[in-house]
Formats: sequence, structure tokens, C-alpha cells
Amino acid sequence: MPFTQRLFAAATLAAVAIFAPAAPAAARSPAQITAEGRAALHELDRTEPRSRRFAHAARAVLVFPSMIKAGLVFGGESGNGVLFIDGRPAGFYNLSGGTWGLQIGAQKFSYAVFFMNDSSLRYLRKSGGFAVGTGPSVAIINEGAGAEANSTTLTKDVYAFPFNQKGLMADLTLQGTKITRIHPH
Repeated sequence: MPFTQRLFAAATLAAVAIFAPAAPAAARSPAQITAEGRAALHELDRTEPRSRRFAHAARAVLVFPSMIKAGLVFGGESGNGVLFIDGRPAGFYNLSGGTWGLQIGAQKFSYAVFFMNDSSLRYLRKSGGFAVGTGPSVAIINEGAGAEANSTTLTKDVYAFPFNQKGLMADLTLQGTKITRIHPH
């Protein structure tokens, strides 16, 4: 079997393994999304000590407990999340986007998006969401990066932590994504 066919077969198997268990989650209720969001934040706090400083300084956190990303030249990612303000759910959002280029694989992961000031939170709420790259400045805190948070380094409007990665995908970025307010049933 040629290399490209083996690569395609591996990507297909990875996508099936990741997407199959997630299919029933598409119709989650607000209570389910909230519970999953709280559990994801506890996991982030447990596994990524750097996130604690961001969580303490943030005005709000938008957590996407179950993101799915897959691609074979063309790719996409999507997931629903909950906005917490002072520990209480304050809205529900979808993060989705598409990409194209040299990519192959599938991955399931979580995102915690920390809104560090009132203006970034106001922008999210007034606009019903935003396309990353327009509006507030966003910094991605990748696993293994040497980000240290203190009063002089917390200069961005929004910080995003990808975590709980499962599967094989080359990158975790927010480029080309849009965060939109939703009303789950």
C-alpha cells in the first residue's frame, strides 16, 4: 500500500475513533454543558498550574470541554462551551472554524478562554461572539510553553489554554475560528 493511502487510512481511523463517541454529545442540554465545563476547568487546574494565575485574574472564563478537530487538506473544528462569570454560567457559545493546507489527523481536546478585562468580555457579549483576529487580542498558551503570569505579563485581552489533547493533529491554534453565542435546548 503506498504511503499516501496508508496516511489516509490512518487519518480516517483516527477520525472515526475520536468522532464516534462524540456524536451523542451534539444535543447536550445547558445543564450538561455546564457540568462538563466545570469538570474541564477542574481538570485544567489540576494538570496545568500556570492556568491558576490566569483564572484568578480573569473577569470570566469561556470553557469548551469537548472540541473536535480533524483535517485532510481541508479541516475543521467545533465544540460548544459555557461562559462562567464569578463561577456561574452566563451564556453558551460555539467555537468553530475551518482550515486548509498541509494537514492530516483528528483530535479531541478542551479549550479554556480567559477574558482578562471588562472590554474583552463586553465585546464577546455585545457582538454575540467574535472571529479570532478581529476584536480583542488573543494569546494561546500551549503546553510546554514557558508562560509565566504576573501583573506585568498579563497584557493581552484574552488568553486561551488548549488541554486534554487526545488524537493526532499538528497544531492547536485559534486562527480562522469564530466564537458565536448559542441557545442550547
